[in-house]
Amino acid sequence: MTRLFLTIFFISFTMLGWGQQTAEQKKLEKRRAQIQKEISALKNLVSSQESKGKSVLGKIEENTTKIKLSEKLISNTSRQTRLLSDGIYTNQLQINKLNRELKVLKEDYANMVVRAYKSRSEQSRIMFILSSENFLQAYKRMQYMKQYASFRKVQGEEIRSKMTKLEELVVTLESQKKSKEQLLAESQDEKKTLEKDKTEQEKLIKAIQRDKKKYASEIKKKQQEANEIERKIKRLLEEAIAAANRRAAAKAATAAEKKEITDAAKASPTKIVMTKEEKLVASNFKANKGRLPWPVAEGFVSSRFGRQASPIDKNIVVDNNGIEITAHQGAAARAVFDGEVIRIEIISGTKTVYIKHGDYVTLYNNLSSLSVGVGDKVSTKQNIGIIHTYPGSGKTIMKFYVTQNTSFLNPEGWIAK
Repeated sequence: MTRLFLTIFFISFTMLGWGQQTAEQKKLEKRRAQIQKEISALKNLVSSQESKGKSVLGKIEENTTKIKLSEKLISNTSRQTRLLSDGIYTNQLQINKLNRELKVLKEDYANMVVRAYKSRSEQSRIMFILSSENFLQAYKRMQYMKQYASFRKVQGEEIRSKMTKLEELVVTLESQKKSKEQLLAESQDEKKTLEKDKTEQEKLIKAIQRDKKKYASEIKKKQQEANEIERKIKRLLEEAIAAANRRAAAKAATAAEKKEITDAAKASPTKIVMTKEEKLVASNFKANKGRLPWPVAEGFVSSRFGRQASPIDKNIVVDNNGIEITAHQGAAARAVFDGEVIRIEIISGTKTVYIKHGDYVTLYNNLSSLSVGVGDKVSTKQNIGIIHTYPGSGKTIMKFYVTQNTSFLNPEGWIAK
């Protein structure tokens, strides 16, 4: 019985470990699918714009995005491969262990069957009991015979249980090996593509070395324009928070509540004063970090959050409080979570929508037309407007931000991967 218990414990522990590996594999596979989706969107957009005249800077930007996506894909594939290798090694150890245990169990069981066969006669069992010296010994012999039969049954069940587990492990192992072979083959193709893109990037950068100052000046000008837009966005965000707090105070049911909201807003003018309902919304928004839908149905991140050196000149640093998502012409922006439109502004000729989710705000910049208005309640994935397409480059780019009050957060940490 103890041996059977240990077997069940071993199988349960094995299944738990495999379950954790499977969950991690699913997470990596989901991430891999998202990266591949971005690469596909990039290729489709590049292909559709082949006929349009592109600047060298535009080509370098596209290539930089392709290289970064390829590197992320290779890194993700490498993690998947390592996880599979660990699983293959662990499962092979378990198979070897089960085979050894089964060999011992089968030998024991065979010996028991032989002994049982030799003493199969009903008369010999009766004689075994009757030859007892006293009643107590006869009783013990009867109990022994019952326990012996029960042990044979338990041992048979243990053999069947281990054989079933062994078969499952063999099937799993074969599946893991095939998956690993496929990933390794795909990884080789990805690395070849990456090397090709890097070679092309080097050629493009060499081609503009003579006019490096000109292109560097162009990049700095674009960065200055972007910085000015982000300063406006932050200032307008502060105004939107102040206006939201004033509306909350005006809607207060009692004078005491109104005073409480007003005092809190004065004490922290850059923070959204939340009701109990809004606190629940904020909590739900936070709980969905890493699982929010993309603010476009299809596209790729063409400019990332934070400080990044320019591929043209490492001394030029591009700073970004949000991410830029490039989509196809006519693409719609969509809300990433349930919320309320608290402000709409025209900045540099295009529209920016501010949606409040408790004390979190998502911003959608560079929209040409809108399908929502201030005060509207929006739902997850609801279209809020059409993204503007730049006439010169033909690119459709939306700037997407996530903030908690006035603190800018990395949107890539919030949207689904």
